[in-house]
Amino acid sequence: MVGKYKVVTLCGSTKFKEQFIEAQKRLTLEGNIVISVGLFGHSGDAEVWTEGTKAMLDDMHLRKIDMADEIFVINVGGYIGESTRREIAYATSKGLTIRYLE
Repeated sequence: MVGKYKVVTLCGSTKFKEQFIEAQKRLTLEGNIVISVGLFGHSGDAEVWTEGTKAMLDDMHLRKIDMADEIFVINVGGYIGESTRREIAYATSKGLTIRYLE
């Protein structure tokens, strides 16, 4: 499949770092352009919690959703936190396809 690739933005709690990495790998091998998070605040990237950074990253993630054809939600054990719920609602308002890990 060469030429047209679907763009998929990953969403979910950053405490699921390993699942993000695995989903990115699998979706890429399936022929998708995958956009992920830049930092894993709930998995040790303390820079996320500095003044103004979390708000910037949250806004940046919405811009990543703007670039996507669909979002893929990393919902380990069915967990969907407040930020992820907001991202799902945003993607829904844009008419994007939403797929879930579980």
